[in-house]
Amino acid sequence: MDILYLLLPLSLIVVAMIGGVLWWAVFSGQYDDPDGAGQSILLDDDRPPRS
Repeated sequence: MDILYLLLPLSLIVVAMIGGVLWWAVFSGQYDDPDGAGQSILLDDDRPPRS
């Protein structure tokens, strides 16, 4: 029973930290364009420039 006094607040802190990181990722634009990076590598021009 004594371990619950340690584990319960510790787990709530970890859940709050995970929620904070997810909140930051969503609202800082990390998920704005998930397909753009994958398409940009396919649309890249690999030919060397003409001089």
